Amino acid sequence: MINIEVGDILEVKVVGITHYGIFVNTLDNHNGLIHISEISNYFVKNISDFVSIGENILVEVLGKDENNRLNLSIKNINYKLTPRYGKIKDNKNGFKPLQMKLPIWIREKMNEIKGIEPKE
Repeated sequence: MINIEVGDILEVKVVGITHYGIFVNTLDNHNGLIHISEISNYFVKNISDFVSIGENILVEVLGKDENNRLNLSIKNINYKLTPRYGKIKDNKNGFKPLQMKLPIWIREKMNEIKGIEPKE
């Protein structure tokens, strides 16, 4: 079982849709609810316009109760998984990988601008 914290972005599977929200399961079998108020910043008339049962989506963790049921949201994230990017793996390192790569990318771009060929 993985440690799930507030603010984490997780991949989940939609297992149920009701008039008040979306029920989901995480890949390690935690149960969660996306309340209708956490689906969009606008009025939600039909939840099925946003997700379908069986669909894998991304969610943001807002909290969890004493039984480890998750309180989730999709309204402030790009929740749709797209084949173009593949599945997104949860990364507890945050922006650390970007921070480590940034100097390399800057050096590569500067060399490109100067016309220096990259070393193979």
